[in-house]
Amino acid sequence: MPTPAQRSAVLSRPALPTVPAQAGPPPPTDVPPVPPPVPPGPPARRRPRTGRGAARAAVAVGLVYAGSLALHLWLLALLIPPGGGGIRDRLLAWDARHFADIAAHGYPDGFSHTPEGELTGNDLAFFPLYPLLTRAVASLAGVDTGTAALGTAHLAVLAMLGAVHALLVRLHGERTALAGIVLLAGAQPMALTFFMGYSEALFTALAAGALLAAHRRAWLTAGSLTLLCGLTRPVAAAVALAVAVAAAQHVLRARRPAARPVTAVVLACAGAPAYLAWVGDRLGRMDAWFLIQEAGWGTRWDNGAAFLRFLREVLPREDGWVPVSTALLVLALLGLTAAAWRRDAWPPLLVYGTTVVVVTLGQSNYFHCKLRLLVPALVFLLPPARALAATRPRTAVAVLAGAVLFGSWYGAHMLTVWPYAI
Repeated sequence: MPTPAQRSAVLSRPALPTVPAQAGPPPPTDVPPVPPPVPPGPPARRRPRTGRGAARAAVAVGLVYAGSLALHLWLLALLIPPGGGGIRDRLLAWDARHFADIAAHGYPDGFSHTPEGELTGNDLAFFPLYPLLTRAVASLAGVDTGTAALGTAHLAVLAMLGAVHALLVRLHGERTALAGIVLLAGAQPMALTFFMGYSEALFTALAAGALLAAHRRAWLTAGSLTLLCGLTRPVAAAVALAVAVAAAQHVLRARRPAARPVTAVVLACAGAPAYLAWVGDRLGRMDAWFLIQEAGWGTRWDNGAAFLRFLREVLPREDGWVPVSTALLVLALLGLTAAAWRRDAWPPLLVYGTTVVVVTLGQSNYFHCKLRLLVPALVFLLPPARALAATRPRTAVAVLAGAVLFGSWYGAHMLTVWPYAI
């Protein structure tokens, strides 16, 4: 026991300075902490394709191309009536003649008129990139412009299937991509147009390539391909709008302006106006192209009034199966377009496809052309492609086989039996 003196000595010592306690790790709990919310970012980038993956994609594209082409041509040959010309004549019918004529002789110098003096359509209504490529192929291969037009279209089909497949692989995986290109090339009504001397395959290839480049953030490539779209078809405004949406998403995520996305948008908006301005300068009035379109094909913007009138006239009392089937198929494509607007879909692709649909149905052109003008839209292929990718392979193959058989037959019938073709 300490003595009183020892206790006094202890009490008289100076106090040690106190050190503030440092915060240690939080005590463990049974409930993990909730992470703070993370703002949405860009779609997850898939790993670059390996050599094996690229080879699988090339094989898939080649098989879909060969199978679709063989079925289209077989049904086309089956339905051509005796004395109705050959397959080549059918593939180079209607608008294909205009493209081949432009490739061979160039554009006219002015307006065209009927013998009665009324304004009519002429080749200036057709945009220049496809006939220019046709002329180049004809010169390099030493063939006539009709053969070159078909060769150019088929090369474009291969490029289109490759670009669409690559885009859908990045967005939704390989099974959806495979189902998507089968639906694109074989199952949708009027897919036969891709294999004709028409510009639809070239336009769709360029549009899919532009969307793929935008998804990869290769902005100058996206803008350049969209500019080429604008020299191929007037509906290139849909691609330009999609690239603008992708660029805006990128800039908003980065929270700072960037030169390349802005340049891409400027390039994207330049193609179609450049051709329209060239036609206006050639004919001496800036609305010349629109006058030619309306005079020759009755095409003008009417907010969908002509299409709604067509539905009102056909569905209640029309007994011809072509008008009725056209109306029902277009309505089905509208429903699929609406179904494609889901949370995990990529907005630029939705904007592109929906704009193609709106532009097609908002104009007053021939009703039997609607399905052909819709083939580049892509957007309404997403719901069935994703549904088929989620089913058993045997079921998917059976459904795709039936859809391809119907789509190929429908196009062949419209090109051989229906008197107004496409």
